Amino acid sequence: MVKKRVLVKFSGEALAGENGFGIDTQILHFISGEIKSLVDNGMSVAVVIGGGNIIRGVSAAADGIITRTSGDYMGMLATCINGIALQEAFEHNGLDARL
Repeated sequence: MVKKRVLVKFSGEALAGENGFGIDTQILHFISGEIKSLVDNGMSVAVVIGGGNIIRGVSAAADGIITRTSGDYMGMLATCINGIALQEAFEHNGLDARL
């Protein structure tokens, strides 16, 4: 039997919901439920998430106080924050997840 694999990519903004920033736990619940349905149907799932709901490197560096490089580093940390949130949501929903 061939195991099917899928890669799913979410923008960080997808986690913000109606607020436009931050992390909406209802969105986390919805996403983890959708991923669980894939796993329950035999799929191997990898998830990629952005960090734009927390900070965008380009925007942080717009006025020159924060360098573009530091702004990008801040964006990478935002991606890690979102990854932790997704891992928690997946595990809360009974999935094994690693960041």
